This record gives sequence, C-alpha cells and structure tokens, in this order.
Amino acid sequence: MPWKPPVDDPFQRLARDQASARPAGLGKRFAARLVDNLVLGAVVGAAAIPLTVRALDHIDRKITAAKETGETVTVWLLDSTTGSLLGALLAAFLLLGFLLEALPTAKWGRTLGKKLFGLDVRDIESHETPSLGAALRRWLVYGVLGLVVLGVVNVLWCLFDRPWRQCWHDKAARTFVAG
Repeated sequence: MPWKPPVDDPFQRLARDQASARPAGLGKRFAARLVDNLVLGAVVGAAAIPLTVRALDHIDRKITAAKETGETVTVWLLDSTTGSLLGALLAAFLLLGFLLEALPTAKWGRTLGKKLFGLDVRDIESHETPSLGAALRRWLVYGVLGLVVLGVVNVLWCLFDRPWRQCWHDKAARTFVAG
C-alpha cells in the first residue's frame, strides 16, 4: 500500500493561514489599541506618581525658600532636579513600552489588546511575526509621534491607506495588523 500524506497537514494549514492574512477591521484595531494604551498608561502612571510627588515637593520647597527671602526672585519650575525626574518618567515610559508593546509583538505578534480582539502584527512581506528590530521601530515611531501630538495623524492615516491599512508606525516597521 503506497504512503498517503495526511489529509490536513498542519504545516500546509499554517502556510495557508499566513498567506490568507487580511488587514484587520478598524473597529477592532481601535479597541485593541485602547486596551493597550490603558494598560501602558496605568503602569506608567503608577511609576509617575512617586516621581510627580517628588517634583512637586521640590518645587514647593523652592517657592517657600523664595518667599522667605522677602525679595522678588524668579523661581524656575524646570531645573536639574525636576528635569531629571522628567527624564526618569520618559525612561519609564520607553522601558515599559518596550516590555509591554515591542517585546510581545516580536515574540508572539500581538500585545494584550490585540490578543483580546484576535489581531496579529505581521511582516508585510513574509506574513511572519516581525523581528525585534521591526517591533521596536514600530513602537518607537508610535510612541514618539504620540508624545509630539502627531500621533493623531499617524493613527488616522490607516483610514486612507490602501490596501494594508497601515499607520505610519506600520510603514516604518514594514508591518500590518491582520485580523
């Protein structure tokens, strides 16, 4: 009796699934991004509270010291202490963003929000999960554009982009979101 290949070869099924990936719907993408932003915001917010308390205490001490001199003096709110605390907050944002966004995207092709809504981030050419470099580039472009208020244009870009519905961070990393 000749050998017959299995009727549903799991490797062929995986190859078919990758080849049939289509861009995700915008509603699911928005919901997944909302979950991801809430998680990241909560974790960064928890790190920001002690830094903010220290900065406000420092500023309050400077204002009190200025009042005690009895003279009119300029009190700078941004000095080396508050600047270093702001830098620590930015570093926490970048580190936690790497741990919650870039690393899961490179390892599994999805973040927590994308997993909840059944979405995957895939390489535009191979349809595999993106490399760590691509996932990091994707997160940095998204994060930096969000910090400089261009994030709205970045996110709205996928409304007009065809055929893959890529935002600028997807274009920078050569990825798309499949659903």
